[in-house]
Amino acid sequence: MQKDVASFYKTPEWKSAREACLKKAGGLCEECLKKGMITPATIVHHRVHMNARTITDPKLRSGLDNLEALCVNCHAAAHSTRASARRYSVDAMGHVIGRD
Repeated sequence: MQKDVASFYKTPEWKSAREACLKKAGGLCEECLKKGMITPATIVHHRVHMNARTITDPKLRSGLDNLEALCVNCHAAAHSTRASARRYSVDAMGHVIGRD
């Protein structure tokens, strides 16, 4: 993660947005709730990933429309879905593997 993006997660702006998101979700994982399960949320996830371009947009950076409260498992699943959309992967030995 780039330095400016990583440092954002230490700011009062992020801490406030994170708290507001968790409060809005009642402290529960939003994805689990869609499946009828009740699971505590421990992570606030950006729906649109933060990078050098998106971190400059306040609505993407800390707007509640771009944030969702997730449990650890749903957060991992959200990131694995994004990883599977890549055109390549890397094996355990560091070799690039193309996707068909």
